[in-house]
Amino acid sequence: MSEARGRFRDSAGSAASPKYHWTVIVVVPLAAILFQVYVPRFITDLAYLELPLLVTVYFSLTFRSPVAGLLYGASVGLAQDSLARPQHPLGMYGVVKTLVGFFTAFVSQRFDVRNSSIRAILAFFFYFFHEFFYWVLSRALLGELVDFDPARTLVLAALNGAVAAPLFLLLDKLKTTE
Repeated sequence: MSEARGRFRDSAGSAASPKYHWTVIVVVPLAAILFQVYVPRFITDLAYLELPLLVTVYFSLTFRSPVAGLLYGASVGLAQDSLARPQHPLGMYGVVKTLVGFFTAFVSQRFDVRNSSIRAILAFFFYFFHEFFYWVLSRALLGELVDFDPARTLVLAALNGAVAAPLFLLLDKLKTTE
């Protein structure tokens, strides 16, 4: 299998996927969701960070399987829906993060996503994708008039992309060596 097909190579040259302890896969998104729920109450400037999305993008990139990315995105999105504000409709983040997880993993099969710059660009793109599809689904499924300001969304996408690069490097350190 060639390197371009999207598999990591270990020192022996065999194809390998990064491994994580199951607690990392569960605790990291839970911590990101709790961060997003509670920290903006004290530091309002951090309300613009979408850490559950960045965690979904990171793990979907590393799993390199659209089915795994889809399931992971759905799990994180539904957990975020259940812990988010009460007036928020249950399932909206679940649907949108399912799409993000699937497409992120699909992209990771086509490109080498170990480069920090590529990861930051993908985080930027998928933040915009996430916000746009949340807006579309809110209008189409719920009939709500949710504002979508492309210029503001691009600025917030750049902020999340800038945070993604060091966050992804930190998450890379949680890989197990097997």
